[in-house]
Amino acid sequence: MNNRALDCIALTIAIIGCLSWGLIGIFGFDLVAFIFGNMTWVSRIIYALVGISGIYLFTFYMYAGRHDRIDHIRD
Repeated sequence: MNNRALDCIALTIAIIGCLSWGLIGIFGFDLVAFIFGNMTWVSRIIYALVGISGIYLFTFYMYAGRHDRIDHIRD
């Protein structure tokens, strides 16, 4: 997990996914389906990227509470 760019990309995609799920939960509005169509290949890729990003972000738990990662980033 020393790839800061990949970390930021995964976090950004996961945040977009969270906003999308929030719209579905609160308003019943699927933004991805609205923009790209219901289960088209593009929307399926977007859903897959959100899922992969979420799985990748599980690795952040390994660094929870560790200060040496922060020191490593500063160097």
